[in-house]
Amino acid sequence: MIRRLFAVVCSLMLLLAVGACKKKQEQAPPQSAQQQPQAGPQPGMPGHMPAGGGIMPAGTTNVIVPPSVQGKWKAVVIAVEDKTTKKTTDFTVNLHGQLKIPNSNLTLYVGDFLPDFHMQGLTLTSKSNQPNNPAVGIRVDENKKQIFPAPGKTWSWIYSRPEFQSVHSFQHAKYGIVLVKGIPKG
Repeated sequence: MIRRLFAVVCSLMLLLAVGACKKKQEQAPPQSAQQQPQAGPQPGMPGHMPAGGGIMPAGTTNVIVPPSVQGKWKAVVIAVEDKTTKKTTDFTVNLHGQLKIPNSNLTLYVGDFLPDFHMQGLTLTSKSNQPNNPAVGIRVDENKKQIFPAPGKTWSWIYSRPEFQSVHSFQHAKYGIVLVKGIPKG
């Protein structure tokens, strides 16, 4: 009886350990699509964080830039903080453009901008064209090697709302990067 109980407990611990160590799947690069966004709850993402935080579902994300947003935004303003000097500089970067951060070995690549970021499962989209929850897909290379997001993933998202800036935030010993705002066309 004790051996069976011990075997069951060990099996459960092994299953929990395997589940906790399972790698997240690669995130797909932001792509524009003519599909309509899905409605519903958004577990684990800004604007709809469950109490105690949330977990990104496993799988490949699908970025849908709705027709109401496509072609309406031209750039984003990114704040780069030098943590050693405590100086923050704002840079305007075109969507699908890049920025070589001055006096560093960092290059920032900008993907799609979602003014009203919304996530349902693995679908990332914008609920409207209003900047209610701005987010932008970024990648950062240091010395021509990808450091953010983790190698193997194409994009990670940064947010302008202060309460979400720590969600999947860029971590670096010397530099901090946050989204300030999107810049509309026209």
